[in-house]
Amino acid sequence: MTSLVGHDEPWREWRSALGSERMHHAWILAGPEGVGKGLFARAAAAELVAEPGVPQPPANRHPDILLPEHPPENKDETKKRDDGQPYRRKRSIPIDEIRSMQHRLVTRPTLGRRRAVIIDPADDLEKNAVNALLKSLEEPPAGTYFLLVAHRPGRLLPTIRSRCRVLRFGPLPDADVDRILRADAPDADVETRAAAIAAAEGSPGAALRFVAQDLGKLHQAMLRLIREGDDHFELRGALAEAIGARPDRERQQAAADLARAIVAAELPRGSRARQERVIAVHGELVRLGGQLPTYNFDPSLVAMEIGALLASLAMPREAVS
Repeated sequence: MTSLVGHDEPWREWRSALGSERMHHAWILAGPEGVGKGLFARAAAAELVAEPGVPQPPANRHPDILLPEHPPENKDETKKRDDGQPYRRKRSIPIDEIRSMQHRLVTRPTLGRRRAVIIDPADDLEKNAVNALLKSLEEPPAGTYFLLVAHRPGRLLPTIRSRCRVLRFGPLPDADVDRILRADAPDADVETRAAAIAAAEGSPGAALRFVAQDLGKLHQAMLRLIREGDDHFELRGALAEAIGARPDRERQQAAADLARAIVAAELPRGSRARQERVIAVHGELVRLGGQLPTYNFDPSLVAMEIGALLASLAMPREAVS
């Protein structure tokens, strides 16, 4: 699990509100995916419901912290869950989960005066579930507080946003991401950590996913393409080999995201003409990354396109400042 690191300002704002006489009943935790908003929500909820002198169980087993979930995808996956096996979840949080939560809200909190509801992420709520949640936000039960984790808060209904106070979370510094990787992925070597940090752009959750993809060789191959170009297609071949002969979509996506992050770091360097080239290449990588989840591309062609885009930044060669 990703460690909870940083975000001093959200903590200051949250604890200031917690210590006030009029704590707002609904909060949106807004920011990039993977920066720790969900972990923050659980830790903040634990502080909210705690009572002096009353032993408190962990947040994931606390009777006064409710977490509507993504249920199993189908009956077969439900059986796997019931048997204690890994199972696939639905992509969205259905209305049944919200209604089940609302049935709990008609009772008093179990261990204290307060109860917390965490929706993580609120982006995944089905339309009917959003409408049902809105009713609870409009007429919140006494002592109930809502924490809505949102990667894209602009997509939430205006009526939801208008009833919530917003806590904003930004990307973490590379040093903090590295600290999390050392703690949560201690077997990752220096090369893999460097690639993950470059690709994650301040998101520890993304960095851990990149570590799982073992992107160290990819990172080095991409840097060589930008520095040296590839007149004879040798480095593009090395890149394709590093991605793998039969990469799944997740690995192809990771390669595109890593290339995009590396290119973004090139923007401050070089002449105005080179900067314009960097912007154009970055745009092409964004386009490719957006298509990979839905288009059935030949993996070798994906590798060659990424390699060609990176190599174009070194042709013609020029000194960089």
